Amino acid sequence: MIVTNIETVPGQTIVKHFGLVSGSTVRSKHAGRDIMAGLKNIFGGELKAYTELLTESREEAVQRMIEQARVIGANAIVNVRFSTSSVAAGAAELYAYGTAVVVE
Repeated sequence: MIVTNIETVPGQTIVKHFGLVSGSTVRSKHAGRDIMAGLKNIFGGELKAYTELLTESREEAVQRMIEQARVIGANAIVNVRFSTSSVAAGAAELYAYGTAVVVE
């Protein structure tokens, strides 16, 4: 599956358009991570536990989007974007979306 954030796949032609595909995951913070994040806020530095959490969330959302595209017969997803939102206290959604197509 070709996944790109641009509108086309260089060197290939879009021959079929399926429309929007998406994947999302909702994750909550871990109490231990919150404590460490609080300490990092005092002393400064990267919040590595949150970086890992967001990386895992992005990967999961993208895999769900790819699976949705695969089921409908696409071989590429173009114009991929990410969005985040707070859905509850301490929980956030990471949403990946793009346009499923067939390229040749």
